[in-house]
Amino acid sequence: MGERHATETHLIPLALQVAAGQRESLTVFGRDYPTPDGTCIRDYVHVGDLADAHLLALPAPSAGEHRVYNLGNGTGFSVQEVVDAAREVTGHAVPTTDGPRRSGDPAQLVAASDRIRADLGWAPRHTDLVGIVRDAWEVAR
Repeated sequence: MGERHATETHLIPLALQVAAGQRESLTVFGRDYPTPDGTCIRDYVHVGDLADAHLLALPAPSAGEHRVYNLGNGTGFSVQEVVDAAREVTGHAVPTTDGPRRSGDPAQLVAASDRIRADLGWAPRHTDLVGIVRDAWEVAR
């Protein structure tokens, strides 16, 4: 159970590719954001929690109805925290390279999953970053 993309853009899989020796380093785009460690904060959700939400949502709408839900933990983790978790889980250095901020990147972007929680009772079961990274590492290996 996991995710694979032909062109990977997601931070956790990219960090794990570095740990696995498939990439030389991970680029951190900006270290001067107004966050505790200067890196962007994003909301990471476990692939199993995503699958659970999709299964709950499939039968939920009435005929002709369309529902849109945001999925996330509601708590963000910084890019540096993800790198640190990848290092802890894999036991590899996960070298990083500093890059410039990407245009339009907000300092913090966290999902509000209130609607799916209220409508369908969904809540993420995997909210620990190290656990999320550990499960992704099991798939990557």
